Amino acid sequence: MSDNASMWTKGWLAFAAIMLMMAGVFHAMAGLVALFDDTYYVAGEEWIFEFDVTAWGWIHLIGGILLVAAGMGILSGNVLARTVGVIAAALSAVANFAWLPYEPVWASIMIAVCVATIWALTVHGRDLATP
Repeated sequence: MSDNASMWTKGWLAFAAIMLMMAGVFHAMAGLVALFDDTYYVAGEEWIFEFDVTAWGWIHLIGGILLVAAGMGILSGNVLARTVGVIAAALSAVANFAWLPYEPVWASIMIAVCVATIWALTVHGRDLATP
């Protein structure tokens, strides 16, 4: 691998790690809001994915912690963290799809962040394992 390719790979992996950690913090913040004030989020329509707001709070908080941990692992060079990051970002995208009735714009932005992160980890992540 050339030095230029290595530089690009490191940049994309840093991007993915930082995006994972940001998404994790956002998830954790949404989860804490849902746990501390269960009247803050109100779904406007009936959806199949209708959970209690407290359940959503725990889902977001635990998911946020997982995303932050995966991002930190990627920054440290852990190859397993890349796999965990892809899985966590995919689960985050699914959770945000189900979260659409509560915060449609925010959930759409989070889905886009997760897709960009998955792309960066899958396209450039293999180079992390290459010395």
